[in-house]
Amino acid sequence: MASVYAHKPWLKHYPAFVPSELPLPQKSMIDLFEESVRRAGEAPAIHYFYETISYRRLNDLADRFATLLARWGVGPGDRVALYLQNNPQFLIAQYGAWKRGAIVVPLNPMFKEKEVRYHLQDSGAKVLVALDSLYAAHAETVIGETAVEQVVTTHEADGLSGDRWRQIPLLTQTEKTVPAGTVDLFPALEQTAPDPGARAEVRPEDTAYLVYTSGTTGLPKGAMNLHRNIAFNANAYRTWMQIGPDDAVFGMAPLFHITGIVGHAALAALAGVPLVLFHRFDPDEALRMIETWRPTMTVASITAYIALMNAPGAKHADVRSLRKCYSGGAPIAPSLVEQFEQQFGAYIHNIYGLTESNSPTHAVPMGAKAPVDPGSGALSVGVPIPNVDAKVVDLEDPDREVGVGEAGEFAVRGPMIFSGYWQKPEATEKAFHNGYFLTGDVVVMDEEGWFYVVDRKKDMINASGYKVWPREVEDTLYQHPAVKEAAVVGVPDPYRGETVKAFVALREDYAGKVTAEEIIQFCKERMAAYKYPRMVEFLPEIPKTASGKFLRRELRERST
Repeated sequence: MASVYAHKPWLKHYPAFVPSELPLPQKSMIDLFEESVRRAGEAPAIHYFYETISYRRLNDLADRFATLLARWGVGPGDRVALYLQNNPQFLIAQYGAWKRGAIVVPLNPMFKEKEVRYHLQDSGAKVLVALDSLYAAHAETVIGETAVEQVVTTHEADGLSGDRWRQIPLLTQTEKTVPAGTVDLFPALEQTAPDPGARAEVRPEDTAYLVYTSGTTGLPKGAMNLHRNIAFNANAYRTWMQIGPDDAVFGMAPLFHITGIVGHAALAALAGVPLVLFHRFDPDEALRMIETWRPTMTVASITAYIALMNAPGAKHADVRSLRKCYSGGAPIAPSLVEQFEQQFGAYIHNIYGLTESNSPTHAVPMGAKAPVDPGSGALSVGVPIPNVDAKVVDLEDPDREVGVGEAGEFAVRGPMIFSGYWQKPEATEKAFHNGYFLTGDVVVMDEEGWFYVVDRKKDMINASGYKVWPREVEDTLYQHPAVKEAAVVGVPDPYRGETVKAFVALREDYAGKVTAEEIIQFCKERMAAYKYPRMVEFLPEIPKTASGKFLRRELRERST
């Protein structure tokens, strides 16, 4: 009997403009970027606060950086680490590194000394490009313990003309410095004439990035994301969301994260459209940038959308341009999608992907609304995008497919799947089974081909032998009008083994007016007895990663 997944029941949901198969990339991302430069040279590549950088100017700066890298002995396969925020310098350094055939290693700007040391040592990076404040605070003391031979520093206001940047709150928290032993990026670029000989040949199968996993179990692993992986999914975004010359991409996700890498930078570069950047996510600044530059598309964590809804200026902000909204990286409560659409008029389409899949493998088609799974209450993450084979396998036996409506582990394959983990062959082998990447997510597929993420395997709570998925409890919590953010974890319990604990951040106008008992009773009335939270702790804000995911491990540690 043929597999239900082999029939691809999801194809019937594709809009007319989405084919069942997209062509495989024949060029590297740097070749595709340079094609956009030739096609749209004077068009804006980056809007950064009040400044615009054209494609031609961005390419010229990247050529100069590539020339510097060549002088420093950086060539094909070498690693260049970027310890930056969402600044133009990220793209200048990235494209410059790619022109040399080097591999880009994006570092989370929230990293402290221990994490910087580990990632630089593990990647073997030869060059580090960093914000001067981050370098002085967290990298300078550990750089001697790494293979880094050259450090380049820059300030978040570098490249902005005049003094207007001093009135931008996000840019006035630090003063520019040039730490001892480092090269100041922009003066070095100005003094360097671009050398065409610095341009190396780069193939689609070459590694573009080492993007490190979050390390929720063990040390972070560097996913080797190839140029062809990035190029394929950038084109998938462009096709799925119909990105054309009148669009602009809004950079809400951090550029060090796979969402920002593919759903922002690579998409904009491939389509030759502007990317709006504003250093780091801040809801008030985000609203100002939307009003200033009128972006049309973004993909971001649901926590970023929650922050926009609760920003002081949200009621009066004009965000009508932003109509192609997608969210991934964390489960989304259906009630939040409804709230956002009521407030801003835009529907948030769900999307699913991982670092290892170079962003999307699944997405809700543009213009469609995601169904809700009647069993779990989960909002669908959509349907597989073109060229994707997806199936659901038994949690204990990946050789056995589970049927429609049954929960199991998500397994995917396609041209967007990474090539493996950097210098970790055993972890790579464990991650794949019969050519499919095992995601670690627990999902259900319905008869129509819609997929629903129930939760992460590792986040399942075992309460008195019953399985409780945190996402289902969180969805119920979000139905309470006072709840702004909610995260649920399992905590040790002498009687039940584990019990359900909820961490809740209240909306500002409800602070101090709602009790834990009221929240527990609200859930008790709506959930099975083994599911509702027995404990509720209020926090001003749920701790998150820089990409917007809740830090469940940190929350569990608070409770032990």
